[in-house]
Amino acid sequence: MSGGSLAGYPATSGGDERRAGRPAAGWPWGSKGVGAAGGPCAVRRVPRDLIVLAASLAVFTMCAVIVANGRVGPAERAVFHAINGLPGWLYQPMLYAQYLGVLGVPLVVAAAALVWRRWRLAAALVLVVPLKLGLEQAAKLLVQRQRPGTTVPDAILHGVPHGGLSFTSGHAIITFAIAGLLVLVLPRRWGLLAIVLAVCNAVARVYLGAHNPLDVVGGAAIGLAIAAVLDLILDVARDRGAARQGSAPRRGWIGPPAGVSREKS
Repeated sequence: MSGGSLAGYPATSGGDERRAGRPAAGWPWGSKGVGAAGGPCAVRRVPRDLIVLAASLAVFTMCAVIVANGRVGPAERAVFHAINGLPGWLYQPMLYAQYLGVLGVPLVVAAAALVWRRWRLAAALVLVVPLKLGLEQAAKLLVQRQRPGTTVPDAILHGVPHGGLSFTSGHAIITFAIAGLLVLVLPRRWGLLAIVLAVCNAVARVYLGAHNPLDVVGGAAIGLAIAAVLDLILDVARDRGAARQGSAPRRGWIGPPAGVSREKS
């Protein structure tokens, strides 16, 4: 044999040479993988993000209209008391859960994303901080409602301010923005965990007496809107495809059949 062919193994054809440099057809993260320019996933990404953005804006608008009078309605008050009146032994877990929404958390997660070379995700997480600050301030200028210590009779306050503007929850903005970005990149079970942690943070803020329920719902809507916009701009979901492509086996050439020597003739 010649040309480096294996004994008893057919030489690579032109078609095989073209196929050797790319993943097999069954892998969706090839040249037109997740978020790649012109790829089918990129086409699906835009409608998905626009739907999330529109739904989030609709939820925020609904919350803003309901709380615009500065009062807490009977239904919202009942939900608040149901959460705020949970047993006292939950205080410590709720206290820890609320820390998930502090301003430095997106930067910590961004640092982890850099370690794992998820560049788009890291950039998006850094941008969450200024977007949160700006949109939270805009929401508080738009709708001015005081914290439960002022607006809800018999509210139980666990180390939180008695007064101050509470719509929307900045903690909820941060946690749901992070969760909205992580679900684009992480495997499903870890993305689900990120959402569960965001919900726990929102519940914790109500339990501690820092916010009314619609405060955290409105904040969650802003957070998901931030995630959708950042994915539209940065194509964060493409990091998921990059992760899979890096760990996928090379399938262009699988070697000779069993029992066939690799030695050249």
